[in-house]
Amino acid sequence: MARRPVHSLEEHPNLSEIVEVLAHLAHVEDSDLTTMAEAWANNGMIAAARDRALAPDSPLVLEVLASFEAVAELFYDDITGEAAYVTVDPQVAVTALKAVRDAIAGAYARPVLSKPEHAALMAPWREAFPVARVDEPDLGPQAETVKAVLAALPRLAERCHDASGEQLFRRLVDLSYVDESDRAGARDSAFQAAVITSRRRLWTLVQRSGAEGLSRPCYACGTRLDAYETRRVLELVSDAACALLVADAVPDEELALLTRPVAQLVPTQRLG
Repeated sequence: MARRPVHSLEEHPNLSEIVEVLAHLAHVEDSDLTTMAEAWANNGMIAAARDRALAPDSPLVLEVLASFEAVAELFYDDITGEAAYVTVDPQVAVTALKAVRDAIAGAYARPVLSKPEHAALMAPWREAFPVARVDEPDLGPQAETVKAVLAALPRLAERCHDASGEQLFRRLVDLSYVDESDRAGARDSAFQAAVITSRRRLWTLVQRSGAEGLSRPCYACGTRLDAYETRRVLELVSDAACALLVADAVPDEELALLTRPVAQLVPTQRLG
């Protein structure tokens, strides 16, 4: 019987495992990196399975490659090893991320892999995560507000065909020039809170999600609007979303400073 092609993630027969792996990415702890690095191995069978999983006709392979890019961003600090808060040797992190990419590829490619091939690609991941710990990224005590802020961004990306979106974008551009130095200090404080509460990879995930929402081309005409102003608004909104991520670990005045400019994006939500 011919294999039925997979056109979207929602119709993938191995959806639950894919979602599990992707949801865990921002929650990988330093000890998990060490576990996966120690368990990762390469041989002819594993290499062949990896090649099959990443073949052009493998299910949703473009999504797999996009996930690889996300992994590189989430673990950039661990790979470079330059930040003071990094505790894992960069070479250990590099090896661990090979295991992470194998797990992503293996989960997506399950329909075209044999059971031994799938098991081999997933094995180091399963050493660290024998059972699922989360079913979606935990965005902190104000997760729904974080999601609401991020969900509002595509409207701004389509502002060339949305007068109210353009008006809102202009207000945010103006607000981006207010209290810049104070916001920079509050942002640094909030990021340190993310490090202390083991949410620094979630911080990167939120920033990436914001960039994807605001930087996309307009759905109607494909236009990408002013890059400089887009960057300013993206920084303003990302600061707010990331501050909400650690709302339980930053002083109220700093949280208010970072979230106040974007209150109009989600007027029905309580910010801070």
